[in-house]
Amino acid sequence: MTDLASPIIPLCNSADLAEGGRAVPFDVVYAGQTCRAFAIRFEGQPHAYLNRCTHVAMEMDFQPDQFFDASGRWLLCATHGAEYAPDTGECAGGPCRGGLVKIELSEADGVVHWHTAYNLKPFEFLD
Repeated sequence: MTDLASPIIPLCNSADLAEGGRAVPFDVVYAGQTCRAFAIRFEGQPHAYLNRCTHVAMEMDFQPDQFFDASGRWLLCATHGAEYAPDTGECAGGPCRGGLVKIELSEADGVVHWHTAYNLKPFEFLD
């Protein structure tokens, strides 16, 4: 359920998320820790997750902002081969320990936004 009081943050233009294509990366603070996150498009819908494999807490992309396997069906951790469902983040195979941390997105008027939560905040750059 969405907390309507939680801010939503513009992430990218809808066109920036191509079906099965490169992810749009962004930085977040999750549970007090600065993390990388990514947004992808799968079956027409945008989805976002922390860029952290559940097998070993390390970034998953094998090339910058590339997470889909060759079939375009799974998100793949390049280090250990864990596979995740792009629409839910659930473990689909390999050495997973649960699913990816999903970040809620919304899309309207050609813009994708991510939603903050009690444990998920925007990273603030210092001047």
